[in-house]
Amino acid sequence: MSSIDRSQSVGGTRTYEVRTYGCQMNVHDSERLSGLLEDAGYVRAPEGSDGDADVVVFNTCAVRENADNKLYGNLGHLAPKKASRPGMQIAVGGCLAQKDRDTIVKRAPWVDVVFGTHNIGKLPVLLERARVQEEAQVEIAESLEAFPSTLPTRRESAYAAWVSISVGCNNTCTFCIVPALRGKEKDRRPGDILAEIEALVAEGVSEITLLGQNVNAYGSDIGDREAFSKLLRACGTIDGLERVRFTSPHPRDFTDDVIAAMAETPNVMPQLHMPLQSGSDPVLKAMRRSYRQERYLGIIEKVRAAIPHAAISTDIIVGFPGETEADFQQTLHVVREARFAQAFTFQYSKRPGTPAAEMDGQIPKQVVQERYERLVALQEEISWEENKKQVGRTLELMVAEGEGRKDGATHRLSGRAPDSRLVHFTKPEQEVRPGDVVTVEITYAAPHHLLAEGAVLDVRRTRAGDAWEKRNTEKAAQPSGVLLGLPKVGVPEPLPAVTGGCAVD
Repeated sequence: MSSIDRSQSVGGTRTYEVRTYGCQMNVHDSERLSGLLEDAGYVRAPEGSDGDADVVVFNTCAVRENADNKLYGNLGHLAPKKASRPGMQIAVGGCLAQKDRDTIVKRAPWVDVVFGTHNIGKLPVLLERARVQEEAQVEIAESLEAFPSTLPTRRESAYAAWVSISVGCNNTCTFCIVPALRGKEKDRRPGDILAEIEALVAEGVSEITLLGQNVNAYGSDIGDREAFSKLLRACGTIDGLERVRFTSPHPRDFTDDVIAAMAETPNVMPQLHMPLQSGSDPVLKAMRRSYRQERYLGIIEKVRAAIPHAAISTDIIVGFPGETEADFQQTLHVVREARFAQAFTFQYSKRPGTPAAEMDGQIPKQVVQERYERLVALQEEISWEENKKQVGRTLELMVAEGEGRKDGATHRLSGRAPDSRLVHFTKPEQEVRPGDVVTVEITYAAPHHLLAEGAVLDVRRTRAGDAWEKRNTEKAAQPSGVLLGLPKVGVPEPLPAVTGGCAVD
């Protein structure tokens, strides 16, 4: 049997599987990798193939604890499969590949291709070169070769999409290795961003999330400090675009013009994810976060004054080197003052290659765990109290696909409110499709979701719902997917690794 005629092939076409680890940028890059492979003639392997595809691609993260051990464990699991299947190929890309380079092939010589964060567009060529030359291909670019949004994309959702506005980061946070792996910030031209959004809307997308490592620093590369607020306002002029979100901003660059644009642009949603990391000024200084508690709380106060119903979420690290109990109390103080709707909380752990990993004052694990538990308990209490304020409100929800794991058993559907809160609602008699909009009254609140147990008040069929229906009924050559942008509606669910542009977990 030749390397092209594999048992897992679909109709004689080679199959692929992409495994993604890390932040939203990696998720978006994986959409590009899938699009590239399908553009080259590959077909996605059936769900649950577990490494039985002809090509398995690992899109890696370098900021998670033991990221390398997890990668090599997965590669080891595939080694016997590859040995028994001549022609199978394994590729490793992403941040860990950018960081470790030749080490990957030395530790796992059965890997065929290693590529970095700056040259994901080379994957099909590198796979073919490895096949023809019968040797591993390692190609790591030191700078961005082409902005990822110029590449073909296999988008998972017909109604919601990521739109990358920049790559890289100019910050030097001591816990984060992302700038070293993705480089300095590089901005897309506003016209290119808006053209992509308009193309997505023409295909039926009704919600977009603007994506960047530090999204509100957009403009630093093109010399316009108000470029991000201008971009938000420009999104408001696109007919058919119902919801605009963005992730993740940095408090240092969060300016009053952005708050005004959020408040005054109807389709920019009343939701903000603003990483805190710590409430202690000395810890923020050690993190090189370039803002302090007073500045952070001042931004929250301004946002709440301009957008009273805004839901604000955050990232917090517990147990950063040198953190004292007094420092931790300052974090708890900010949590009480800010009253976050949700917080992604992480126990600090060393990240190889970061300055913080070499700092004195590493906190014992048991101390970090105890502080973490206190923080989580406080935030759970606040999240529940804030969600209870939603009871009795009438909200428009964009119906979501796959966000309610118990929907089948409870005969409910799920959707996202404008502020991105997850709402489970009673399934109406009228057909409702992902991407459609329903109006409901909130009857119950839990810490992490809301319920609308009464009858749905209104159903609005949308072009986004039409697009979802068309995608799911079309008998296209490709089994699924849409070429061009977000896996799910609303703010992406917290991934096993990173939630914000600061790449912390």
